[in-house]
Amino acid sequence: MDYNPQFSVVWNNAGLFIQGVWLTFQITGVAIAFGLLLGILGAIGRTSDNRIANGIAIAYVEFFRNTPFLIQLFFFFFGLPSIGVRMSPWQAAVLALAINFGAYATEIVRAGIEGIAKGQVEAGLALGFKPFQIFRHIVLIPALGNIYPALVSQIVIAVLFSSVVSQISAEELTFVGNYLQSRTFRSFEIYLAISLIYVALVWCLKAIAFLVQRRFFAFTQYIR
Repeated sequence: MDYNPQFSVVWNNAGLFIQGVWLTFQITGVAIAFGLLLGILGAIGRTSDNRIANGIAIAYVEFFRNTPFLIQLFFFFFGLPSIGVRMSPWQAAVLALAINFGAYATEIVRAGIEGIAKGQVEAGLALGFKPFQIFRHIVLIPALGNIYPALVSQIVIAVLFSSVVSQISAEELTFVGNYLQSRTFRSFEIYLAISLIYVALVWCLKAIAFLVQRRFFAFTQYIR
């Protein structure tokens, strides 16, 4: 049986696709911001001589890197209400994505911190820098520069992971596609359009990351 693609279903629902893209940006943007903060805190714990802080950081990383993201998402959205903690789909999506991203970011940032020569820290102490100043200017910023390409790759993965939150009815791009497909039955056109939109999103993200890298981390290898 011949199939005649009808991409008018995409053009006629462009507004819904735009709304889905906007919510995808919202979810991933907030999640990545909080996830990066968690990653930095986790990396501090992983490189700390304090056994408690180190143990908590290790447990956090091992648990969330070795369990499926979908299960984590279901736990926050379906599991927590059992103990009286209720969240909207948007809140659960952001929380799950942030914590998951933070676990991976922890190991990436840790590698960057451990790559900083101890002599630089000792030089900072000799110059009278305070511990926070040493961490911020001598350790953290150069470390982020060194691991910037790996961090951007993880951010791209987080953007693609966001499609999973459609399973809890968070109305991002994939949810919009599923909604339209269930009403128009034009699976080929809709999912092809969604795939191309995700490709465009990733290209835009990499272009922005490239500009940020040239502006703030020019000493690192350019992202390709």
